[in-house]
Amino acid sequence: MEGLPIRRNTALLSGSLAMNSGMLQLVAAVASLTLARVLNVEGLLGLGPAIVLASGALAALPAGLLMDRYGRVPLLAAGFGVGIAGSVLASVGSANDWAGAVLGGLVLLGAASATALLARTAAGDMYPPERRARGIALVLFGSVFGAILGPAVFGPLLAGRELDGDALATLWLAAGGFMLAGLAIVCFVRPDPQRIGELLREQAGDEARAAAPEPAAAAPLRELLRRPGVVPALIAAQASFAVMVAVMTLTGAIVVGEHHHSADNVFPIIGAHFIGMFGLIIIVGGLIDRVGRTPALAGGLLLMAASVIPLLWITSPVATAVALFGLGLGWNFSFVAATAVLADSTAPAERGKLLGFNDLLAGLTGAGLALLGGLALTAIGVASLAIGGAALVIAPALWILRADPARAAAAAGA
Repeated sequence: MEGLPIRRNTALLSGSLAMNSGMLQLVAAVASLTLARVLNVEGLLGLGPAIVLASGALAALPAGLLMDRYGRVPLLAAGFGVGIAGSVLASVGSANDWAGAVLGGLVLLGAASATALLARTAAGDMYPPERRARGIALVLFGSVFGAILGPAVFGPLLAGRELDGDALATLWLAAGGFMLAGLAIVCFVRPDPQRIGELLREQAGDEARAAAPEPAAAAPLRELLRRPGVVPALIAAQASFAVMVAVMTLTGAIVVGEHHHSADNVFPIIGAHFIGMFGLIIIVGGLIDRVGRTPALAGGLLLMAASVIPLLWITSPVATAVALFGLGLGWNFSFVAATAVLADSTAPAERGKLLGFNDLLAGLTGAGLALLGGLALTAIGVASLAIGGAALVIAPALWILRADPARAAAAAGA
C-alpha cells in the first residue's frame, strides 16, 4: 500500500458522500410534502420517497456495471452532475406548481444518490479484507458531516416560513449546491480506486493470490449469487435499508402531520438519524472487523427493531430524534457488514456489479415499503410503521444468526 494515495482518496470520497448526505436530508424531510403539495393529494405521503428510491434502484445496477468497465470516478462524477439537474428541476417545479418537473427532479435525485452511494465500492477496492469494513466505514463517515451541515443550511432557510412553493424552491436549489460541491470533490480522486485495487492484488504476493485468485474474467451475476454468504448478506441489506428509509422518509409526515409540530423540527430529527447512521461508523467498522460479519448483520437488525417499536408511544421531537438515532445506528452495523461480506466475495472487476445489484433490490424494496408505509400511515397511523418495521427486521436477523453467512464464506475460501 506504500506510495498509493489511499488516505487522500478516502478523504475525498468521504467528502463527496458528505455532500450527498446533505442533499438526502432534504429529500427525507420534504420530498413527501413537496409532492403532496404540487399534486394536492394528501393520501400519497410515501410517493415522493418511493420515486426517489425506485429511480435510485433502477440506476444502481447499470451504474455498478459501468463502474466495473470504466472506473469509479467517471460514474461518481456523472452521478453528481445528474443530481445538480434534478435539484434545479425540483426547484422550478416547486416554485411553479409543475408536478412533472418535481417528479422529474426526484427521479434524477434518486439516480444521483444511488450512484454516489457506490463510492463504498471504491472503498472496498482500496483496503484488504482484514481492514475492509473499516475502510468502507471511513468513506461512509463523511455522511455525518452532511448530517450536521444539512440542518445548518436548510433549517434557517425554512425557519419562520410557511412551506409554500417559494420556500421549497429555495430548499431544492440549496440541495443543488450540495451536489455541485460533491462533483468538484470527486473529480480530485486519482488514481481511480479500481486501479488501486488491481495494484494491491498484484502486490499481495503469490501466497495471497493463491488464496484469492483473480478470475480470468469477471463472473456473471448468477455465479456471484451462488457464492457462500452472498444471499444472507443481500437479505440483511434489503431488510435494513428498506425499514430505515421507510421510517426516515416518512418522518416529516409523522412529526408535522401526526404529532402537529412545526416543520423546522424535522431537520434536527433527520440530523440525529444521519448521525446515528454515520457518526460512529469508524468505530462500527473496526468492531465489525474484530467481532465478525454475522454478529454485526443480525445485531444491527435487532437494534433497528428496538428503535422503531417506541414510535408506538413517543410524540415529542426529542424522543423521536433518539429513536431515529438508534434506527440509524442499527442500519450502520447491518449495512457496513453486508457491504463487507459482498466486497469480500468479489474481485475488483466484479464488485460494482454485485453492489449495484444489491442497491437495485434494496431501492425497490425501500420504494415499495415507503409507498405502502405512506398509505398505512394515512389509514392506520404510526403503529403500522412501528410494528411492521420491527417484524421486517427481526425475522431476517434470526435467520442470519442460524445461517452464519460469514462462516460459510470463510469455509468456502471466499
